[in-house]
Amino acid sequence: MDWSKTKTIFIITFLILDFFLGYQFMEKRSNSQLDVILETTIEEQLEANGITYVELPKEITKATYVSGKSKTFTRQEISKLFNQKVTVSNQTILQATFIHPISLSNFRDPYRLSEFLQRHILNGKDYTFWAFDEKSNTIICFQKYNGKVIYKNVSSMLLLHLNEKNEVVSYEQTLLDDLEKYEKKQEIIPAIKAIETLYKKDYLKPGDHVTSIELGYYALVQFTASQVLTPTWHIVVNGKEDYFINAFEGQIISDEGKMLE
Repeated sequence: MDWSKTKTIFIITFLILDFFLGYQFMEKRSNSQLDVILETTIEEQLEANGITYVELPKEITKATYVSGKSKTFTRQEISKLFNQKVTVSNQTILQATFIHPISLSNFRDPYRLSEFLQRHILNGKDYTFWAFDEKSNTIICFQKYNGKVIYKNVSSMLLLHLNEKNEVVSYEQTLLDDLEKYEKKQEIIPAIKAIETLYKKDYLKPGDHVTSIELGYYALVQFTASQVLTPTWHIVVNGKEDYFINAFEGQIISDEGKMLE
C-alpha cells in the first residue's frame, strides 16, 4: 500500500468535508437571519426607518359597498335658492352665480363653512371641506355619507369660487342621491396594513410621518348614472401627499381611479 497516496486521499477528503460543513453552517446562519427578518413586524420595520404615524382607528373591522345615483335637480328645489341665478346642465350639474356675493373670509373654520353651506347650498349639510385651490381661488368640497367622505368623485363635488375679497361669487354642484349600503358586510384590512402597502411599494421614505388616516369611499367607475362606492383608506403623508387604499383588496388607487398592483 502506497502510504503517501493514501495520506493525500485522506487530506483531500477532509478538505472536501470541511468545505461541505462550512457551507452548511453558512447556509443555516443565512436562513436563520432571514427568518429573523421575516419575523419582524411592520411596526418594527417602520420604527427602524424612522417612519411615524398618528393613532390608528381600530374600531372599524367591517364595511360594505354603497350604491347611489346622480341627483336630478328639480325646479321646485331650485326655486328655494335666493340671491342666485341658476342653470342646470344634464339635470345633474347645478351652476349658480350669486347676485350679491356672500362673504366667506374664514372658510377653513368648519363652523363658518358649514353655516354657509346649509344656508345657501342645496343639501349643504352633506358636504365637507377638502382643499383650497389658490390658483383659481376655489374651495373644493366633497360629499360625505354617514360621516365618511366620498373622495374625488365628479358626481359628488361642490366648487365655490371666491373673488379677491374672499366672497363667494359662484359655484358648481353635483350630488349622489339615494345612497344605501349593501346588506352584506365584509372584513376590511386594518389601517396598519394600508400603511404597510405604501411602505412595501416604496411610497413611504425614511423619516416620513403619516399625519392622517381615515376610512371613506371611492368610486372606481365614474361618469355613470349609477355608481358603486368602495370602502377606502385615505392616508396623508407629511401633511401633503394623499394616498387611497382599497379597504377590501388592499391595493393602491391611482388618481385615475385605477387599481395599482
